[in-house]
Amino acid sequence: MMSHDNHLFESLQFHDDHPPTAPIAEIFTIEDDDPLLRSSSIHKNPNSFNSFIDPPSYAEAVFRSFEGLQIDQISEHDDVSTSESSVSNLFLRVSVKDPRKKHDLDNSVVSGGKSYLTYLITTWTNVPEFTGTEFSVRRRFKDVVMLSDRLSESYRGFFIPTRPDKGVVERQVMQKHEFIEQRRMALEKYFRKLAAHPVIRHSEDLRVFLQVQGDLPWMNAANVAPSGDSREVVQQGKGGGDLIRMFKELRQSVTYGWGGTKPPLVEEDRDFLEKKMKLQDFELQLSNVSLQAESLVKAQQDIGETMGEIGLVFVKLTKFETEEAIFISQKTRARDMKNMVTSSVKASRLYRELNAQTIKHLDKLHDYLGVMLDVNNAYSDRSRALLTVQTVVSELAILNSRIEKLEAAAFKIFGADRSTIQKVDELKETMRVTEDVKNCAIKEYKRIKETNKTEFERLDEEKRGDFFRMLKGFVVNQAGYAEKMASVWETFANETSEYAQSCS
Repeated sequence: MMSHDNHLFESLQFHDDHPPTAPIAEIFTIEDDDPLLRSSSIHKNPNSFNSFIDPPSYAEAVFRSFEGLQIDQISEHDDVSTSESSVSNLFLRVSVKDPRKKHDLDNSVVSGGKSYLTYLITTWTNVPEFTGTEFSVRRRFKDVVMLSDRLSESYRGFFIPTRPDKGVVERQVMQKHEFIEQRRMALEKYFRKLAAHPVIRHSEDLRVFLQVQGDLPWMNAANVAPSGDSREVVQQGKGGGDLIRMFKELRQSVTYGWGGTKPPLVEEDRDFLEKKMKLQDFELQLSNVSLQAESLVKAQQDIGETMGEIGLVFVKLTKFETEEAIFISQKTRARDMKNMVTSSVKASRLYRELNAQTIKHLDKLHDYLGVMLDVNNAYSDRSRALLTVQTVVSELAILNSRIEKLEAAAFKIFGADRSTIQKVDELKETMRVTEDVKNCAIKEYKRIKETNKTEFERLDEEKRGDFFRMLKGFVVNQAGYAEKMASVWETFANETSEYAQSCS
């Protein structure tokens, strides 16, 4: 009985009053130079919202992967090209698809042992650092981890997109195909963010990863290439001193973290501290808004499902009235109930489509929660650089104190001990090397500070554009679908107007 009712419910034909047009989001979220001029050209007929808005089909409303899209079909307002049009005509677009299982022959003695997934990563670009315009490679998740580590070391201070987690827990609780698809989408999103970054997109490591066939030349995970100034710090600290300094930095950071003495150097950039506080407040507000967005999506989903259930109930009533109808009034009532079914199901479909578009727009909130993690990682780079400076300065103070004590002791004795003089000379040489390390560390710290400042400016600019497009798309979709739903119920009201006339 229930299956028959469901079949009747699904077999009803519904026709919208307007022919299908482009999805709402594609009309109103196009990246434009002047939003005010753009909006004035769109609203040609302010008296008819339906004259330019018609909701997309549900198939168009759901999320679609980059897979299957041709390069000339990618719109200018796609995520990967958000920063391209404002900077230059260069583009770098990456897709991740075709996951395949491969047996790990190197680490498996017997056949049928461990296996892993590889992904086909395809790149289209006109960036001059690449030797070509289109190429594909196969990479595994382990390769992505190595790339992320190298970028983190080479681009200290930059807001580097955070790579997807390995997702061990998700892999245990999710269906295998769902987990694979989720990881594929996460990897694709990660590479799009890397490609959109105005500096990282020119990275030699990224170029090698996307273009070189076979195993990567830096398969040794420990072989990470640091940036120029940090490389100088490493080279200057050779000879065992770098390991000792690492433990000193660790001990010093723990001491400060547990309320120890005030460090000799503190962050003095007031502009940076002010921006940091504002971003921390922004992160808190963003988290709250994200929770409210999830509540909105859940509420819209519940309304759509309830509308569908109402339609199903009226299907049963319509069937009953049709089978039992004897009088004209009963047949009229059955016809009106069928119209109610039509209206309810139309409204349910519209809510589903609206919800899919709402998720598509408000997902930007979740993206920026991830960006805040990137910002915090850049803060950590800055803090570590400052801690290195503090540690080296502390070492210099200790060395200078030891030299002064030895020299003072030597002057008290006529004909100073040769071993004491030799020790003083060794300490002075160590102090000279440490002074060079300090200069390199300060230079690296200043470079990271300048990088932070540049990244702040870039983030502010991108945030304004992204949030404007998000809000614009969200508001227009809400208004457009509300108009369509009102039209559905207005049609139903007109069809049942004779009830109002008979009651008056």
